[in-house]
Amino acid sequence: MEVGLVGLGKMGFNLALNLSEHGIQVIGYDPSTDARNKLNKEGIPTCSCMKSLVDKLPDKKVIWLMVPSGEITESCISEIKGLLKKGDIVIDAGNSNYKDSMRHAVELKEKEIQFLDVGTSGGISGARNGVCLMIGGDRKAYEFLENVFHAISEKDGCLYTGKSGSGHFMKMIHNGIEYGMMQAIGEGFQILEKSEFNYNLAEVAKNWNHGSVIRGWLMELAQKQFSLHPGLKDIKGVVAASGEAKWTVETALELESPVPIIALSLMIRNSTLEEDNFSCKVVSALRNGFGGHSYVSLGEEK
Repeated sequence: MEVGLVGLGKMGFNLALNLSEHGIQVIGYDPSTDARNKLNKEGIPTCSCMKSLVDKLPDKKVIWLMVPSGEITESCISEIKGLLKKGDIVIDAGNSNYKDSMRHAVELKEKEIQFLDVGTSGGISGARNGVCLMIGGDRKAYEFLENVFHAISEKDGCLYTGKSGSGHFMKMIHNGIEYGMMQAIGEGFQILEKSEFNYNLAEVAKNWNHGSVIRGWLMELAQKQFSLHPGLKDIKGVVAASGEAKWTVETALELESPVPIIALSLMIRNSTLEEDNFSCKVVSALRNGFGGHSYVSLGEEK
């Protein structure tokens, strides 16, 4: 099996290593020379343009997009559409809006190109060591790549979800839940930090992650971030909202389904552009921990 991977940033780079480690031949493409060189140093070949990437793939071509949603994804699919032929496969594994994915499936089907929308979770470490995949789209394309998907996923972390759009819809809801969970963790630690008691927050997170009801990866990340950044004094509570929670709330309104926790967590993220508080410092630190997302430190941007 050979895959053309487009987008060699934090997630794409680690996914390339994961694929290669499991015997899948990878050829990478990224407009950044530095990104290509970094992957070359790992023994994985790259191309300097999309056409060269497509030309180097075998007859049944598989293009795996690991790029930001929106304009960049649209541009990539538009370019790829003119380079592929009947029976080839396009995978969008970024955080695209599910409605865009449904449209892309229709557009590519007109050229008899198969399309999969793949919600991808697990952050940088997941991309490298075992990702969680939510896969919607062409059933035959999924069956062709099923062994690849399972090889790079955590056990039971790969699910075929059905028709086009369903993979990215599921990931959208996942991220909405993630917003609410991280906000609750942040608010809890804010109360501890403001209390009269002198808690070691890293030790609190460690304790809670061993046998408590709220144990889990986010709590493990909280422990790590509190250890690396005592009191989070060097982190500003500015948290970006990348789109998925907004889409979740909009979809909930369309379906007349109440989602007050997710909606409020989104509003609080938006409010961080105007104010700074400890709960948002925690959320910012957690996002940096699992996804390498930038955070703003006091005095400089990281």
